[in-house]
Amino acid sequence: MEVWNAALTLFLIMDPLGNLPVFMSILKTVPEERRNKVLVRELLIALAIMLIFLYAGQNILNTMGLAPEAVSISGGIILFIIAIRMIFPPANGPRDDEIQEEPFIVPLATPLVAGPSLLASLMLLVNRHPDMLAEWTIAAVGAWFASAAILMFCKPLYKILGERGLMALERLMGMILVMLAVQMLLDGVVKILH
Repeated sequence: MEVWNAALTLFLIMDPLGNLPVFMSILKTVPEERRNKVLVRELLIALAIMLIFLYAGQNILNTMGLAPEAVSISGGIILFIIAIRMIFPPANGPRDDEIQEEPFIVPLATPLVAGPSLLASLMLLVNRHPDMLAEWTIAAVGAWFASAAILMFCKPLYKILGERGLMALERLMGMILVMLAVQMLLDGVVKILH
């Protein structure tokens, strides 16, 4: 059950439905015959980044001298900001003229798929239960696979759901993420107080 909960949480943090319009906007400057190759490459880079943080995250925390509580609180704050932006998106939306060339790592692999909240969440999972690394790997790869499947079929999904359907789903995911963000903040504060 914990693996399922972790996978669902990671999937919600990745927000593939909310990222559909952004991915389509960024990839529209890429030639049609290269789009799938670029998308697969970026998704695999995102998975590699996720696994690096999953396996080396504890060492990164130790090297930087960061307490797990600090990661929990900062991750909660970042997640809360992202969730609020999902519920109340900026009026201007993503700018089409920001990227004119083929994307490489930024912004598709990171921060859109493997963003700061996701990476903080992966480090926290390992920090809380280091003995469950195999389970967390399954959860991370499962969440990535579900997100990748959605993003690979961005055009058909966009046509089926439409702009309003995507907005409704993104706002629903945002409300769930607000609750997860508050829980991360509370967990960090409770650990500090004890």
